[in-house]
Amino acid sequence: MLELNHIHKYYNAGTVNEMCLFEDFSLSIEDGQFVSVVGSNGSGKTSLLNIICGSISVDAGSIQIGGKDITHMPEFKRQQRIGRVYQNPAMGTCPSMTILENMSLADNKGKPFNLRPGTNRKQVDFYREQLSRLGLGLEDKMDVKVGVLSGGQRQAMALLMSTMTPIEFLILDEHTAALDPKTAEIIMELTDQVVREKHLTTIMVTHNLRYAVEYGNRLLMMHQGKAVMDQAGEEKGAVKVEEILEKFNEISVECGN
Repeated sequence: MLELNHIHKYYNAGTVNEMCLFEDFSLSIEDGQFVSVVGSNGSGKTSLLNIICGSISVDAGSIQIGGKDITHMPEFKRQQRIGRVYQNPAMGTCPSMTILENMSLADNKGKPFNLRPGTNRKQVDFYREQLSRLGLGLEDKMDVKVGVLSGGQRQAMALLMSTMTPIEFLILDEHTAALDPKTAEIIMELTDQVVREKHLTTIMVTHNLRYAVEYGNRLLMMHQGKAVMDQAGEEKGAVKVEEILEKFNEISVECGN
């Protein structure tokens, strides 16, 4: 279980531009949940992910995974338990390295460094098998540099690489936003497949309301650092896109937009 307890987060603290994003914010996510997170710009969606991953610190409160306090654990150590796929396909892969080298890099995440070669040729067949599951023909391009691949191919690789080693949480930060509609559909289907097969606890931030409704078993809507909608299980399954739009419009009216 992931628990955020009484989180406080300020930006530009002590200045005239001080802004409180999270004030006494708490959230629990059960093991195995696939949580879709929606909300307007500035609602706290990405900041929530950054707090969980350790990219930004909190001013007060605690973060626990499986009962262990990770509040002050550095980001690189959290990465051993958390996989993350970003909006920009370039952030999840190394463009100057080949597909094989990228796969080897992901395969060695969390392992100690030494003087042995970084690319393990004995694992090539395993990498090909993993890549073939994507259905993009990447298994036949092992020596091609990732920088020449399309955004969709790179994002599919980033998804695969982030889940190659055993992790407890998968963080998806608008991972289809930079893709064309057809490619986005492919990546979402792959995401659902990977999450189900590996039984991953997943948090997905998205601006695509249909994806938020169709995928996952819990839906959160964020607004000004608060969860203004939280539907899970059967309640989440009954949510319609129109209901989310109605809630967005209601919030916009309250904010004077």
